[in-house]
Amino acid sequence: MKKYNGFKKLKTAIFISGKGSNFNNLIKFSFKKNSPIKIELLITNNYKAKGLKFAKKYRIRKKIYKYQDKFKTEKKIISDLKKNKIKVICLAGFMKVLSKNFIKNFRGKILNIHPSLLPKYKGLNTHERAIKNKDKISGCTVHFVNSKIDSGKIIMQKKVRIFKTDTPKTLKNRILRQEHMLYPKAIQKVFSSL
Repeated sequence: MKKYNGFKKLKTAIFISGKGSNFNNLIKFSFKKNSPIKIELLITNNYKAKGLKFAKKYRIRKKIYKYQDKFKTEKKIISDLKKNKIKVICLAGFMKVLSKNFIKNFRGKILNIHPSLLPKYKGLNTHERAIKNKDKISGCTVHFVNSKIDSGKIIMQKKVRIFKTDTPKTLKNRILRQEHMLYPKAIQKVFSSL
C-alpha cells in the first residue's frame, strides 16, 4: 500500500457518467507522492460512459449500475463501497442525485466539482446561463455534497474570465482546464490534515 505522509493513502471511488476527463486527471494525481488518495473503484450509471476506458487503461475496478430503482441501486453501491473499504468519494460529472441516506453513510467524505462559481448556476447548462446573463466571470467550484443539489460547503473555487467571443463550448473547455487543477488541490486541502 502506498504511503502518504507516513499514513496509508485513502481508498477512493470516483463516480462518473460521461467522458471522465476529471477521472483521468484524478488518476494521474493519485499516483503522485503528495496525493492523499488511491483510486480503487470507478462507479458509473452509464455503460457507454467514455470514461470507462480510463478504468481499463489503469486497471481500476469498475461497477456499472442501471439505476432502475434508486433505493435498491444505492443500497448496492453502499455495500460495494464498504466492501472495498472506500473512505472518499469524488463525483466527477455524475448525473444522478444522491439520496440523504446515501450521503449520511459518507458524511464529509463526498466531494463534487461543479462548472460554475457556486452558489450561482446550480444544476445543468451552467456555461449557457452565464453567457446568456452576460456575466464577465465564471469558473468552477469544488464542494462537499449534501442533500441539496450543488449546495454543500464550498472547499475551493477558481475564477475564469468570460470573453465576448465565448460560446458555451469554448468557455467549457477553458473552465475544464481549471477544474483539472482545482480538484486535486481541493482534495489535498481536505484530506491532507487527516
